[in-house]
Amino acid sequence: MSEPDHGTFFTTRRISDVENLVIPMKNGLCSQKYKPVDYKHLYELAAIEKMASAKIQLKIEKTEQVSKISKEQILLKQHRQVWWQEHKRLSENRQKAEAEIKTFLDEESHKHNFFLDMRDLEHKLSKERDTYQTNTIVPIWQLKENLKFRLSEMQCYLTEESCLKSKIDPVEMLQQIKFVKKQQKAILEFLVLESLALERELEDYKTKALARSFEEINGLFLEVPSALLSLECPYPDLRTLVINEYRKLASGYWSKLQEIDQQLKVLYRNTDWKEEDQWVFQTVINQYPSDLQRRRTLYLDVLQRYLPHKSRHDLVLHEKAWARYHFIRNQRRVLMLNWAQARKTFLLKAVATAAEASAAHEAEAVLANTRQKQQEMCADLKAKVLQWKAQQEEAAELEAAVAARRKEKKDEKERLQKEQEMIRRAQEKEKVKKYRAEKQLKWQDQAEKDLQCLEKLRKIMANQAVKDRERVKFRQALLEKRLLEKKELALQEAREEEEREKCLEALRQQVAVVAKLDPARVVADTMASKARMGIGTKEEFDLQKPLFKLHTYSEQQIISDPRLRVELALREAGLHKTLYAKEILPKIPPLKLPRRDMESTAFKM
Repeated sequence: MSEPDHGTFFTTRRISDVENLVIPMKNGLCSQKYKPVDYKHLYELAAIEKMASAKIQLKIEKTEQVSKISKEQILLKQHRQVWWQEHKRLSENRQKAEAEIKTFLDEESHKHNFFLDMRDLEHKLSKERDTYQTNTIVPIWQLKENLKFRLSEMQCYLTEESCLKSKIDPVEMLQQIKFVKKQQKAILEFLVLESLALERELEDYKTKALARSFEEINGLFLEVPSALLSLECPYPDLRTLVINEYRKLASGYWSKLQEIDQQLKVLYRNTDWKEEDQWVFQTVINQYPSDLQRRRTLYLDVLQRYLPHKSRHDLVLHEKAWARYHFIRNQRRVLMLNWAQARKTFLLKAVATAAEASAAHEAEAVLANTRQKQQEMCADLKAKVLQWKAQQEEAAELEAAVAARRKEKKDEKERLQKEQEMIRRAQEKEKVKKYRAEKQLKWQDQAEKDLQCLEKLRKIMANQAVKDRERVKFRQALLEKRLLEKKELALQEAREEEEREKCLEALRQQVAVVAKLDPARVVADTMASKARMGIGTKEEFDLQKPLFKLHTYSEQQIISDPRLRVELALREAGLHKTLYAKEILPKIPPLKLPRRDMESTAFKM
């Protein structure tokens, strides 16, 4: 807060006060109406205002700090939930993978010697891990426990300097700590070198695997499948056309794949991030599921923590590039799936086309053979026309014999078909009779079962009717008994009322007041006039005292009933008229169970 301007503070006036300054100025500056300005007091007021402003500023900063801390805690809480879920998922996957590997090794170790070597290597690595733990971690823990024990001894014997000098040697302790640090540093350097060597070896294997996969992809696209090469087609031009069409289709997909791979390479070259930072970025984003609320805020916050050397702008740019990279990767995957589907469809169509071509070729061959036979037959006919004229009668006889034989053969064939049809119909009739008999048996069994169920139901209804009649009789007798008791009670009450009236009348006659002649009472003051004058007044009675004593339940006792509480909850939820409420309310027991003599025994027979 800036210092106040004293000139402005003292000379600023309202417009109405300017006119009031005219008269004092006429009287002179030395008028007794004005006092000298106390600047010291004003400085003190300004200092107090400054202190108050500083306190307010401190409170604002403290509030901002508390808000920042609370926001940080909320973010950390959300991060912990995600990290815990990720840790749980990874632990489950690890256990599952280890169990599958162990099962696989146990099953295959009896078949191949390679898996026995793998088990021996596993035991060897386990022994090396135990040896490393014994040689490196155990001495550190022993040193830590030893230091804790010595520190506790130093706290216990702070006053005994001579004893400490004799028992504890700080130089020896420091040397021991330095030796352990040096040893741990050498071990860590050795492990780092080994890890780097393994990473390089894995990178080499990865490069070889990728190169092999590239060759496989290249062969998958550009090489003609053996199914097309071994395709049996009577038309060489059609086979060449099919192969050319396949190469054209494959070249189109291959060009698209190369274009996508080129885009991926450009994106990968434009990324100036280290592989370690890239791995951290991908791992952090994959930890947070896509359906999580405020997902982008959370993983950007974690990335700023893990990658403090990267600004938020760099993270956002890399996020966009990473999204673009994954989008292109998905396009590449979809392209490969489409190529596999198109390749499979093309092969099926090629096989179908080859089959159709073979069928057409066979049809053409048959047609040509038929035409050749027809031509030969026409030539023979032309050569035998003269012979046919001479042998017409013989031909007619032969035709008649052939016709007779054909008719006989046809009749025999029709007779066989009729016999087979009759046999088939007889078999179908037998099946129908058998089916009807089985259906009749099933119907009879079902009818017997229905009759048995009906008999059981009638017996149950008869027993229930007997019980109902007994219950009705019992209720009628009970009702008549209650009516008689009510009538007797009413008559007894009437008799008692009559006797009470007689007693009261006799009592009234005994205590009847006989008024005497008292003229002085007529002219005397009344109780009301005395009260107005203050004569014979008594203390005011308590207006807050209740008129009558109440003998009922308190509010706490009524609210403590669980049935009322459940009914109120259902009413507030708007469910008090539903079937659920009607079903559940009678089943709720009261807070205090009723007495045994209040239970009904009408239905317990």
